[in-house]
Amino acid sequence: MRISRLDRSSVDPEVGAIYDHFMKQRGNIPNMFRTVAHRPEILKTMIAHFRAVMETGTVPARLKELVIVRTSQINRCEY
Repeated sequence: MRISRLDRSSVDPEVGAIYDHFMKQRGNIPNMFRTVAHRPEILKTMIAHFRAVMETGTVPARLKELVIVRTSQINRCEY
């Protein structure tokens, strides 16, 4: 069984604002956020953690993204 990914038209306005932020910032909404959107209360805490990691600190966001991709490769994560 798979959990569906929610489109922008299927979410409440608060989650929609999160989607809009990612569309503006990244040009897409990561699938993990679209899936977790079924539980908005969890999505909000997940987004807070993601922003703390990606939008703060001295390491550029682009390098953080590369580290994420490489970690996935090392762990043989196809996603």
